[in-house]
Amino acid sequence: MKILTGNQIKEADLYTIEHEPIKSVDLMERASNVIAEWIYSNINKHTPLLFLIGKGNNGGDGLAVARILYYAGYDCSVLLPFEKEALSRECRKNLERLPIEIGKKDTKDIKSNTIIIDALLGTGVKGNIKEPLSSIIEEINLLPNKVISIDLPSGMKSEFGNIDQKIIKAGITLTLEFPKLAMLLPEAGEYCGDIKILPIGLDKEFINNAPSTYHYITNEFIENIKLRREKFSHKGTYGHALLICGSRGMVGAAVLATGAALRSGCGLVTTHIPEEERLAIQVNHPSAMLSLDEAPYFSTLPINISKYTSIGIGSGLGQNHETTSTFKQLLNSIYRPIVIDADALNILSDNYNLRQHIPAGSILTPHPGELKRLIGEWPDEEIKIEHVRKLASNLQSIIIVKGAHTMICLPDGNCYFNSSGNSGMAKGGSGDILTGYITGLLARGYDSIHAAILGVHRHGLAGDEAAEKYSVESMNSKDIIDFL
Repeated sequence: MKILTGNQIKEADLYTIEHEPIKSVDLMERASNVIAEWIYSNINKHTPLLFLIGKGNNGGDGLAVARILYYAGYDCSVLLPFEKEALSRECRKNLERLPIEIGKKDTKDIKSNTIIIDALLGTGVKGNIKEPLSSIIEEINLLPNKVISIDLPSGMKSEFGNIDQKIIKAGITLTLEFPKLAMLLPEAGEYCGDIKILPIGLDKEFINNAPSTYHYITNEFIENIKLRREKFSHKGTYGHALLICGSRGMVGAAVLATGAALRSGCGLVTTHIPEEERLAIQVNHPSAMLSLDEAPYFSTLPINISKYTSIGIGSGLGQNHETTSTFKQLLNSIYRPIVIDADALNILSDNYNLRQHIPAGSILTPHPGELKRLIGEWPDEEIKIEHVRKLASNLQSIIIVKGAHTMICLPDGNCYFNSSGNSGMAKGGSGDILTGYITGLLARGYDSIHAAILGVHRHGLAGDEAAEKYSVESMNSKDIIDFL
């Protein structure tokens, strides 16, 4: 799914109005019906609803939804801080349609059981928020009430520039047609709460032709890239993954990465690990084979390294001087993409000259701390993405920036944001599982791009199932493997 800018969304609205054709107010009505239907399906009728109404088309949506839900039996009221003359044409039209029975309130009248529907500002925010909306946003953010924002939380700019911006903090955001980029970035994404995407029938031809380098990973996309498993096949059909991971005292990372690779569908998994740590792999994963290193760290290459279909390196590896030297030997010995994580990334950060030896199509999986060591500090998300794109282009590799809505940046500059996963995955070992799983997918036969996208999405889905069973607080990284 493409992610369009705020300006492109306005153009999509206009194109739909001109080419469907449909009146602007009727397109607003269509969107409002979709929003009202979601609220009707998810919010009890006995719950009072207060609609915060701005003067633009987002406010028009809010007024239309209030009207529709009032006729459906809800107790609706509105807070409208602007005079009628200040409203946009569509917003004014929906104010005129509002039943007189729907009362007007201010923030002092809000009861604790009221759900607040935020329709103050939409995608057109450019600068700082002015009065009276600034004070309203401050007051709402101090209340304990549940907030549902329409399209995006009021005050949020749809792409970048949200540092120190005054934004309503929503529990749920009902975003129209597709998510907005800012929702998926750590700068302000926390204000969105849970994101629900509601299609409103914008023109598909316009959306398909609109240029965008940002994409949102959907289940439909994942289904289209999945490989079939043939009936008359054998273990050799599905590749042989090699994991180079673990060191003295860090065998857990190797156990997790190995377990994930074994869930990927590849035919064979070998783990190269210090001989003294071998029992942990043998006991936990008897399906895996072992390649043993006499030192308590990575010091020698596995025998006949060319036989492996894919290689993943870094989980629990350590940064011993000899390990750095052997990592360089590895990079000079292979010509197919590899997965690079954890200490292998840190070695790359400390040894800039190694970067030129990374095979094209490789997959790097840094968390934010590792990313900073690779590209340096960044003042904002726009600069961060610019630097990540530059790194991906220079290395001709894929960069997976781990976190909420993990970003997958391709060498051509396209960025994919993940739609699965949860905060319960923010625990040690989750990244080792992702490394093992993607390495297995590469061995299984996926190309680097599809292995990265499928691996991140499935990893997140497994985390969601683990959270459902154990809760986000109680789940641990090992639980993710059970649901891959």
